[in-house]
Amino acid sequence: MAKLYLIPTPVGNLEDITLRALRILKEVPLVLAEDTRTSAKLLKHYEINTPLLSHHKFNEHQQVNRIAERIARGEDVALISDAGTPGISDPGFLLVRTCIEQGIETECLPGATAFVPALVNSGLPCDRFCFEGFLPQKKGRQKKLMTLAEEERTMIFYESPFRLVKALEQMAEFFGENRHACVAREISKLFEDFQRGTLKELINHFTENGVKGEIVMIVEGKPKKEEEESE
Repeated sequence: MAKLYLIPTPVGNLEDITLRALRILKEVPLVLAEDTRTSAKLLKHYEINTPLLSHHKFNEHQQVNRIAERIARGEDVALISDAGTPGISDPGFLLVRTCIEQGIETECLPGATAFVPALVNSGLPCDRFCFEGFLPQKKGRQKKLMTLAEEERTMIFYESPFRLVKALEQMAEFFGENRHACVAREISKLFEDFQRGTLKELINHFTENGVKGEIVMIVEGKPKKEEEESE
């Protein structure tokens, strides 16, 4: 029986891909890619000649049923994003849901995703955490931060380098400038960088030094001592 394979791809170093992922990418007749130009570089690096079809947030609603039909007719399909695991702040959920609703088997391979190494290497508690992805850019942003001010678990965010300082300033406003955090940049790439400190210290650092690259923010949850003092 044919199935949909969800295959994580490297977030930086091209060696961060499993042998099974490479085998499946070679064997399936079709690979769905968020950006075929980006994915073509990865496939070329590993001498994989499987055809690519563009599948991104602007066309996934129109495509999911057609793709599900192809799998139902016996054609295996692999889905990859530009980097990391499909469905994590990338297209994937709609296709998975459609396949499951239609009784089509799906399989997600373990592999690269940016927030896991960022969390584990942050130095902040990683036994309990919540992944928030990208904050709303405008509407609902402050309301979301107000709600998260009471979150006790370590919080994980993705952010654009152009909005990083603003995001840190807003978090300092709602969480307190002494809340600890870590900004991880360029995970698994040549210029990987981790900056750790209070929100105030991170604001000062990135205001002075500028920001480049892909960003993962790890923010401490509300400290227990702070909770007890507020009671």
